[in-house]
Amino acid sequence: MATTDASSPSDVRDIEEGLTFRPKFDAAGLLTCVTIDAGSGEVLMLAHMNDEALRRTLATGEAWYFSRSRKALWRKGESSGHVQRVIEMRTDCDQDAVVLRVEQAGAGACHTGRRSCFYRKVEADGTGARLSFVDGDRAFDPASVYRK
Repeated sequence: MATTDASSPSDVRDIEEGLTFRPKFDAAGLLTCVTIDAGSGEVLMLAHMNDEALRRTLATGEAWYFSRSRKALWRKGESSGHVQRVIEMRTDCDQDAVVLRVEQAGAGACHTGRRSCFYRKVEADGTGARLSFVDGDRAFDPASVYRK
């Protein structure tokens, strides 16, 4: 899959209204991916895909991502067993982001041991913002799952 350059009005129209998947990767070669639970609609995680991760996700039906910190391709669940089976993939209007609806195997999606990576709420406190835990209980022990 190639990066899309919508330079003409017909290209923009095709990207926004057409039926050809033409993902637009950013300058680093990445596509933003929001992953949600197909049953509950809960946002599980936000990650990135490079071209290879996107290809493998489409080919296998399991979620693959690209780790910006490790600069490596990874299949969700390869070390934890918490695999994500893709039920549906959608793209946004300009095809620079995707949403995966998944069946999440195991207790959670977050490497901190929680069901979701979004377990803290941002609250204005008059001088800026602070965080508070919501749905912050650990679903599994990350130290026993992610052995190094």
